[in-house]
Amino acid sequence: MVHDIVLYGDSVLRQKSKPVDEVNDAIRSLASDMIETMYASQGIGLAAEQIGRLESICVIDVRASDEHEDDEAAEPMPSMPMVLVNPKITSSDGEQVGTEGCLSFPEIYATVKRAMNVAISYRNLDNEEIHAEATGLLARVMQHEIDHLNGVLFTDRMSPAQKVTIAGKIKRLKKRT
Repeated sequence: MVHDIVLYGDSVLRQKSKPVDEVNDAIRSLASDMIETMYASQGIGLAAEQIGRLESICVIDVRASDEHEDDEAAEPMPSMPMVLVNPKITSSDGEQVGTEGCLSFPEIYATVKRAMNVAISYRNLDNEEIHAEATGLLARVMQHEIDHLNGVLFTDRMSPAQKVTIAGKIKRLKKRT
């Protein structure tokens, strides 16, 4: 089932997610709905808060991104779409600067600085603890979605100059919610 995307201005986007105690059929169904919603919205990542839910779960699929195709140094891709339950960044290093957008901020894009490499831990839909590493675009999307689960928005990561540049768009978006 495709859900409506929560837009900037809704307080749920600032809430911290709640850990999932057990990956069960309800969580699998939520993950399926989130994947369907992400695809319907033409996104490459989606966190539960973005559909008004507070479970610590996000979904990612960077296969459709033009940016990833140009990344010659990319590591082999993990199976997509990815479902991350209770994800945590365990380490990060390096730096990348790239343009980001967010389904909760339609038509707003800005340059954001992120770590180039991340190591994460999460549970998969079989309730197995997974440890993974990512670089480049996949690392950036993981950081973006895990930020959502912590109530942090990509606008929080922008430089003051970037915030001024998009201030009018943000104000119009906030009026819509």
